[in-house]
Formats: sequence, structure tokens, C-alpha cells
Amino acid sequence: MLHETIKKLIGILKAEDIDEIEVRRFWTTVRVARLPRSARAVEVEPVSERLADTGQERTTTDSGASVPTGLDQITSPMVGTFYCSPGPEADPFVYEGKRVERGEIICIIEAMKLMNEIEAEQSGIIRKILVGDSEPVEFGQPLFLVESA
Repeated sequence: MLHETIKKLIGILKAEDIDEIEVRRFWTTVRVARLPRSARAVEVEPVSERLADTGQERTTTDSGASVPTGLDQITSPMVGTFYCSPGPEADPFVYEGKRVERGEIICIIEAMKLMNEIEAEQSGIIRKILVGDSEPVEFGQPLFLVESA
């Protein structure tokens, strides 16, 4: 049943030329999204002057972005507005140099008036925050560069 629903949603994405669709039934939510054309060639800036000056090797991700070797990207799972803290006066969830554990909340993305807490996909050290507070983000857009621990 779920497989058929996903197939139908993919058909709607293609037919209507939209990037994301979500269906909720009781306690089940199914979201199907594809990388928007505008985000397919996202360029990532060098992590820092220190890394740029050392001539450290860089790798290329599936999205075509250049990432310093040894760092992984955490990307946006949805389209929305990025928030680095739970409220205007609150401290940010993370900062550059902070160690995070897998499952720890690292930001919020507001989508359709819902605040979605985004969790770290892996443990490591945040080396670069690629998005500013209250900036719009696209599905698949890099948000953070993380050094695996």
C-alpha cells in the first residue's frame, strides 16, 4: 500500500512539475521530494582560510559541490526557512567548532508554519555553518560541514 502511494506521488511530482509533495493520513506521513533545478549545482565556499591555505584535497559530492576531504555535508531535508536557535533571544543550537552527537538537534526549518527540528545525522564537529539565520533553504541544500569524530 505504501509503495503504491509513493509511486502515485512521484507521478504527481512529474506531471505537475513540482519539487515536493507530502500526504498525511492519521499517524503516517509520506513526503516525496526531488532536488530543485536551482539547487543541483550548489557551490560550497572553502571551510576556512586555514583549510584553503594548506592546500587540503577536496572532494566533489553528488550535487557537484566541492567539499574539503574529511568533511561531510548535512543537507536540508526540505524547503523552508532555516533557524539556528529555538527562539529570537535563545542561544544557537550549534556553532562552528561545537561537537555534536548523532540525533542532537542542530537547527530548525520552518515549512508551512510547522517548526521541524533537524537532527545531526552523525557525530562530529561542526566546521562550517553554510546558511544564515532566517534564510530560505531548498531541499538538498548543504547546511553544515561536519568533521566525523
